[in-house]
Amino acid sequence: AAPPAHVHVRGGYALRAAGAVGAPDALQWAEPPIRIGHGFDIHRMAPHDDPEVGGPVTIGGVVFRDFELGIVAHSDGDVIYHSIVDSIFGALTLPDIGQFFPDTDARWKGAASDVFMREAYRQMDLRGYRIGNVDVTLIAQAPRMIVKDHPLATAGEPFDHKRAMVDNIAQLLCCPTSRINVKARTHEKVDAVGEKRAVSCHVVAVLERRP
Repeated sequence: AAPPAHVHVRGGYALRAAGAVGAPDALQWAEPPIRIGHGFDIHRMAPHDDPEVGGPVTIGGVVFRDFELGIVAHSDGDVIYHSIVDSIFGALTLPDIGQFFPDTDARWKGAASDVFMREAYRQMDLRGYRIGNVDVTLIAQAPRMIVKDHPLATAGEPFDHKRAMVDNIAQLLCCPTSRINVKARTHEKVDAVGEKRAVSCHVVAVLERRP
């Protein structure tokens, strides 16, 4: 339902005019105990000699320097970080990442997406929220997330890039790793993602009010 006429909504949340709202309305339009947001991102990949490629593929803060393709993006094109940022902005009913960090602004050319994650955390903290949990679904035919022949793989246990991604996300969002989940799947060789021409990601984030 829409807020009462005397409640002014700006930036997606209720701003109460001084003395205009009684106790029932104040309770009705107070910040909720939890907020849920969804984020999605997709970026093209291309050979490193393609003039549109801005750098190596970076996913969840992990840089795949030895991968044969690079990322086509204004920033570093980290689909996990971008999706998380948009999920937090969405939960807070804020504008999307493209409005916060437009690709027409030279300041963000080649920027590490850590900057965007820190801003998402700052916005969340300002509103009195912390991470409840973040659930990431990475969709990528390549690069591989679990690598049997990786130099850091051990006998009987392949190397899992997702573990480092969980650590990176938890550090940037100032929360325990137990609140972060990163899943990965291929796209069954279908469409741009399945043909290794793109990588995409979905994220659902739950924010909870700080005690």
